[in-house]
Amino acid sequence: MKFAFTTRALVIGIALLVAGIVLGGGSAYWYAVHKEAATRQTTTAVPQQPASPAGSMDNMPGMDMSAKQDKGNTAGSGQDMSNMPEMDMSGKRAKGSTAGPNQDVSNMPGMDMSGGSGGQAASMENMTPGTVMLDAATQQKIGVTYTTVRRAHLDRTIRTVGLLQMDDEKIARVHVKVAGWIENVDLNYVGKLVKKGQPLFTLYSPDLVSTEQEYLIARKGQQYLTKTPYTDVSSEADSLLNATRDRLRLWDVSDAQIHNLETTGKAARVMTLYSPIDGFVMTRNAYEQAYVTPETDLYEIADLSTIWVYVDIFEYEAPYVHVGQSAQMQLSYFPGKPYRGKVTYIYPTLDPKTRTIKVRLEFPNPGYQLKPDMYADVQLNVDYGTQTLVPSEAVLNSGTRQVVFIAKGDGYFEPRDIKIGDQFDGQTVVLAGLKPGEKIVASGNFLIDSESRLGAAMQQMSASMPGMDMGKKK
Repeated sequence: MKFAFTTRALVIGIALLVAGIVLGGGSAYWYAVHKEAATRQTTTAVPQQPASPAGSMDNMPGMDMSAKQDKGNTAGSGQDMSNMPEMDMSGKRAKGSTAGPNQDVSNMPGMDMSGGSGGQAASMENMTPGTVMLDAATQQKIGVTYTTVRRAHLDRTIRTVGLLQMDDEKIARVHVKVAGWIENVDLNYVGKLVKKGQPLFTLYSPDLVSTEQEYLIARKGQQYLTKTPYTDVSSEADSLLNATRDRLRLWDVSDAQIHNLETTGKAARVMTLYSPIDGFVMTRNAYEQAYVTPETDLYEIADLSTIWVYVDIFEYEAPYVHVGQSAQMQLSYFPGKPYRGKVTYIYPTLDPKTRTIKVRLEFPNPGYQLKPDMYADVQLNVDYGTQTLVPSEAVLNSGTRQVVFIAKGDGYFEPRDIKIGDQFDGQTVVLAGLKPGEKIVASGNFLIDSESRLGAAMQQMSASMPGMDMGKKK
């Protein structure tokens, strides 16, 4: 009996366990089916909003910051804060709003986040990217000043230092054509001013005396043989006389001296040499009783009626200097007195050490005030004609891009690319990009440029990240 009872109890327990498993599985199946149906019904009744990108606050309940709400919006608390009287951040209230006074913050400066018409963002929509707006207080803090683009006649002055030298084309060096001894010296010191044809010294030369005697003999023979009926003989006499006369001329015996020789019929013991030009004696090697040859440099005489001035200009200034260009010079020895000349030659080589080019100028020197080896302050005038000019500090030059900021009014500043030319004396020539009369920023533009770059970067970031749109859509 005991065994039978135990077997029966075991069978009943197993049956109850099987029944429990069946009932539990059925309940779970029923719950899953009804939960799926409820989920489908909810999805059909309420359309899902598209997922916003990371960082967007559009899907956060209670943070709807759209510019306008639909009429009759009855979203409950925790879903849409735009209809809450104390939290309107749209800049415009929806119709039917019952918010009381002092609850709308849309009129508070700096709190317009809608991007609607009348705001700063809307005012800048039609402007060049990078345009910034600064109020008067900010402009005063960063030191913003203005200037006007102007068009004016432009002259440039290249200043340099010059060294005065003799005119090489007006220097005469005196030599004898025949060897001999100096008898007397008339020009006996350096620095003396002589005139053309003035006696310099006398020379005794045996060769010269014998040639003069040959000339006298040839002249007598020519006079005698011209009466002979033999033409060949008379022509030979003429040829001998002409050859002797030419030899004297080649030795710098003047026609007047030859005429005197013919008149007196006596050979002169010494020959006088004369100055070939007007000028100053720069060197002297002629001394009495000195034996001289054609190789001896006896005198150097320089005509200082004109002076050459050598100046050095930098290689970047070379395009603005040309032959015939006017030049002005002043000396410390004669302060306040200007001298005017011109460029006569530009040397074809560049000094590799100083990176300069030598230029030769010519100045008249009627009173001989300009003396060789003096130093002078020289100015070369460059005429650029009429150009468009702006102050150099108004141009932001990055090397590849030149920018100025246009003052558009109401605190707006628009960047503009320009093309520039020469820069000097604090002025920059504008080749393209600006018109005369336009108002631009003269100083403080570095900080404005920083704001412009930051604003352009934020606009680019906003355009590339839809989740950063703060209500520009209506």
